[in-house]
Amino acid sequence: MLSSFLILLFLFTLVTPNLVSSSSVQDPDIVVQDVHQSINASRRNLGYLSCATGNPIDDCWRCDPNWATHHQRLADCAIGFGKNAIGGKYGRIYTVTDSSHDDPINPKPGTLRHAAIQDEPLWIIFRSDMVIRLEQELIVNSHKTIDGRGASVHVAGGACIAIHHATNIIIHGIHIHDCVKAGNAVIRDSPSHKGWWEVSDGDGVSIFGGRDIWIDHCSVSNCNDGLIDAIHGSTAITISNNYFTHHDKVMLLGHSDDYMQDKNMQVTIAFNHFGEGLVQRMPRCRHGYFHVVNNDYTHWEMYAIGGSASPTIYSQGNRFLAPNDRSRKEVTKHENAPESEWRRWNWRSEGDLMLNGAYFRQTGAGAWSTYARASSLSGRPSSLVGSITTAAGALNCRTGSRC
Repeated sequence: MLSSFLILLFLFTLVTPNLVSSSSVQDPDIVVQDVHQSINASRRNLGYLSCATGNPIDDCWRCDPNWATHHQRLADCAIGFGKNAIGGKYGRIYTVTDSSHDDPINPKPGTLRHAAIQDEPLWIIFRSDMVIRLEQELIVNSHKTIDGRGASVHVAGGACIAIHHATNIIIHGIHIHDCVKAGNAVIRDSPSHKGWWEVSDGDGVSIFGGRDIWIDHCSVSNCNDGLIDAIHGSTAITISNNYFTHHDKVMLLGHSDDYMQDKNMQVTIAFNHFGEGLVQRMPRCRHGYFHVVNNDYTHWEMYAIGGSASPTIYSQGNRFLAPNDRSRKEVTKHENAPESEWRRWNWRSEGDLMLNGAYFRQTGAGAWSTYARASSLSGRPSSLVGSITTAAGALNCRTGSRC
């Protein structure tokens, strides 16, 4: 009975990929149970690989058993608004060998900080498994890739990653968690310059005035402020294939309602799993254009997607599993404005799968020209979200075999 129902559901989604859901869709309890069982059984099983998963990023590189000798080919696999982020593609490979002590002023060669502050393009990899505790924020200069494939790399228990007025950054395959405030200290941000940095918020990844940024296949949790925040005119960003857990304010995109420069912000949020212990802001948006596509939302306590200051939000082909609390079924939250105003904001749901009473409050005229700007890639049917996001988070890649 269950398998027959799921087959019908799958076929229905395939033939109606543009279904718009603007009201509560109550699915049978058995479907909700099946989703939970599937997540618990297979979410972290990374041994499975298919080159036809429907995930265009993974299908671009994960089938290559020689990925470790072709590290920089990953830069050809970006999609969405951050697709032009090349990181350190045209630079040399830099291997991090030392995680013993982080010196924010005079970093030792072989450390992650020494690599990140260099002026030249670098593709940064890691010799072995390591936990890196940063004394101060890691200031990442332009044209850098931090690539954790082949090792289990944790940036944890201290300050975390900051991208300030930098371009062409790729962060891939690392664990970022338990980040704390730091600052009121001197930090070196290039081989020739060090300066005073104010107190940080304690974000996992903080993007300030950055452009052409791609954050892919990271596992991020339990930071002081946001897991990933992008503010002050940042744009051309893709956040993909990440696994987010155990956090309150997950993702802030846009500095403030009054900061008009963020009107040019464009962010793609694709193929991520928003998992257990999350409360809100998946993401919270201001002013710009946001394409939220083919993500799996299995937990939220307040809401999933919210915003203020009239952002354009295009939610496409996601799977939303609402909590059992009757008061928390709504996916969306319009903030800091009366209903007469937020009713005009362009928020659209297309092809989303709503489970356990989840519903998306659509607003605005939904002009196609507006959503064309917010649509950064072709979404797949929501029935495929489970397979597309199965490997979300940092992968267990080992040299000599498929990742």
